[in-house]
Amino acid sequence: MSINLTTTQSIGLNVKSFFSLCKPRVTSLIVFTAIIGMYLAKPAGEVMPFGLLLATTLGIAFASGAAAAFNCLIEHKIDAVMARTRARALPTGQVSSIQTMTFASLLGGAGLAILYIYVNPLTMWLTFATFVGYAVIYTVFLKPATPMNIVIGGASGAMPPILGWAAVNNTVSPESLIMFLIIFAWTPPHFWALALYRREEYAKVGMPMLPVTHGEAFTLLHILLYTVILVAVSLMPYGLGMSSLIYLISAIILNAIFMAYVIGLYRHYSDDLAKRTFKYSIIYLTLLFAALLVDHYWFI
Repeated sequence: MSINLTTTQSIGLNVKSFFSLCKPRVTSLIVFTAIIGMYLAKPAGEVMPFGLLLATTLGIAFASGAAAAFNCLIEHKIDAVMARTRARALPTGQVSSIQTMTFASLLGGAGLAILYIYVNPLTMWLTFATFVGYAVIYTVFLKPATPMNIVIGGASGAMPPILGWAAVNNTVSPESLIMFLIIFAWTPPHFWALALYRREEYAKVGMPMLPVTHGEAFTLLHILLYTVILVAVSLMPYGLGMSSLIYLISAIILNAIFMAYVIGLYRHYSDDLAKRTFKYSIIYLTLLFAALLVDHYWFI
């Protein structure tokens, strides 16, 4: 009985460890915005085929989880030094590098196969490009090379709505590009708020994040400027007739709160406020995309 219990606990720990490699909180936001892209690609009166929804969700989730696992593998030595990441499965020895490589390869391959077979080749190739952009171009080349890494690399994180739209309509549309631009503009202030209160850790591992290379004041100015850009971009769905007053009102409220955080951060910086700004930025993006969905179906 004790042997069976020990075996069960060991299996449970391994599953939990491999699952953590996928960065589930990040992956869930990626999948969420992809699903919004899918539903916005469908006319409000049409039903989303469950098989397409399931295949797209699984395919993108698997590919995103695999990219996150490769990121953990590439950065495991850095993760072991930083307080935010040293409890991850690789630095603590819960999984090995070979296990991580095998897991990520199988998971990513399965995700791409699902998209190719059950969705369409365009979505698969766009997802593959997103995978390469994050796991290779951003993680391997951009992140250790330039303080503007998150601006350039943010294109990969902004792709999910395009993937969702392509899954439904087998094309890339202006509407999906607008959703891409929203996430693209959101990424720098979101990440730099985190980098500010973690700057000493990034400096310790020699990672050239903006607060490390250019200082606090410069980073705060750029957070403010990119948030202004985000506010303008987030109003584009209404300006181009993609949404109505429900989204517009929601966007104005969410933007006002975000700007209040950012202006407060710019005028009177503190690590605590940076943390709260970072947390709100996640709420902001989630509610903004939820507002797009509600607006799309409100008048059915």
